[in-house]
Amino acid sequence: MTTPAQDAPLVFPSVAFRPVRLLVISAGITAVAVLAAGLSGHPMVGVFFGVGLLLGLLNALLVRRSVESITARDHPMKRSMALNSASRLAIITIVGLIIAYVFRPAGLGVVFGLALFQLLLVASTVLPVWKKLRTGESSDATGAAATDGRNIGDD
Repeated sequence: MTTPAQDAPLVFPSVAFRPVRLLVISAGITAVAVLAAGLSGHPMVGVFFGVGLLLGLLNALLVRRSVESITARDHPMKRSMALNSASRLAIITIVGLIIAYVFRPAGLGVVFGLALFQLLLVASTVLPVWKKLRTGESSDATGAAATDGRNIGDD
């Protein structure tokens, strides 16, 4: 018997989110972007690219804060998380698009910075979890991973 989705408790797994590491990586990427854009004669594209990375980091920090505040409630609701996410993403997107429009064509770097940050965020959270899963699993003779009777969704 399964629980309907609307009645399921709101559970978020702990992830390997390291904002300082992401800030350092973003700063390094920004430096390379400014250098590459400067060599092509458009250094402001690199600067705006860095602004997009910083907006992405701000979004990730706000995600962590909202998850902590919503899950700290006695009865966290999926709807409040969805509304929070939608409004936050709308605001970050609108800010990015306004910057891209006002400072066009160089401001378009903000959009690319936001997109690249999302890839960085996913990679920085998925890779440690993937490593842990690979090192924590044992294989049987057929090469299939042992699951000790549990489904992946049970965690």
